[in-house]
Amino acid sequence: MSNKIKLGIVGFGNLGKGAVKAIKATDDLELVAVFTRRDPETLKLDDSDVEAIHIDNASDYQDKIDVMVLCGGSATDLPEQTPYFASMFNTVDSYDTHAKIPEFYQMVNEVATKHNTTSIISTGWDPGFFSLNRVMAEAILPNGENYSFWGKGLSQGHSDAVRRVAGVKNGVQYTIPSEEAIEKVRNGANPELTKSDKHRRVCYIVPEENADKAAIENEIKNMPNYFADYDTEVNFISGEDLARDHSKAPHGGFVIRGGKTGEDNNQLYEFSLTLDSNPEFTSSVLVAYARAAHRMSEEKQIGAKTVYDVAPGYISPRSAEELRRDYL
Repeated sequence: MSNKIKLGIVGFGNLGKGAVKAIKATDDLELVAVFTRRDPETLKLDDSDVEAIHIDNASDYQDKIDVMVLCGGSATDLPEQTPYFASMFNTVDSYDTHAKIPEFYQMVNEVATKHNTTSIISTGWDPGFFSLNRVMAEAILPNGENYSFWGKGLSQGHSDAVRRVAGVKNGVQYTIPSEEAIEKVRNGANPELTKSDKHRRVCYIVPEENADKAAIENEIKNMPNYFADYDTEVNFISGEDLARDHSKAPHGGFVIRGGKTGEDNNQLYEFSLTLDSNPEFTSSVLVAYARAAHRMSEEKQIGAKTVYDVAPGYISPRSAEELRRDYL
């Protein structure tokens, strides 16, 4: 009998495929099944020990899976899927609609608490590691300002949002940070910056045949929580161009806080990520937090949790003794 933590994956897009790779890179985690809304026969898992199962049959696996790794999009998938799966399983997700995280937390917490499960929400790198660094920077340097910059890179959540606009066949969105704004922050100016001062958004859209391009552009530019507060550029291209020029998903960014200690000592706190593959990094974070969800569930820490509730030792495969010896 394996002592490994048994995982299921819900969704087999870029995040789901990345989660498969992330689990394979571990020694203490085991993938049991991938759940999909598609015909399971169409999934290419390359592992005879892993089952492909239709999502409607997930409830049959309650005694076979310790944690469900939810790899759907934040726009429409996770608001439905996280509460649904939290009623049966411990879960981890990467819900990233920042403005709606408080209400998402309340919804998931109600379900998870009722069903004695542990659901770690909004993991990844932002929300996720950037969230942690914003809090640590502010706690350490109370006299200062936090700034978060994203990109240049392809955003998973925003790309998912544009693909759900009527008339869009496929598409991606890039977040472009302002180099001028970054330099002002690094130079200790602590400037007041609006969302559009810090970033602009560039979309590449493959429209459906005979789609109303003006309507697509208007809906994207006015989409609340995603594009309405930004200078947004919408470009229409062919499917061939998208496949050739936009098939990779690099990303990254910075959390920067300039502050003062004492009378006149300037201090700069900066955390950065440079990612060749946004979805593979995000799914690697999901998988690490799946480990934490299982451990916290074993300790009866039930309900919805965020990265603020999860001690770093919970996400590591190493024991507390090893961490103290080798990393402290």
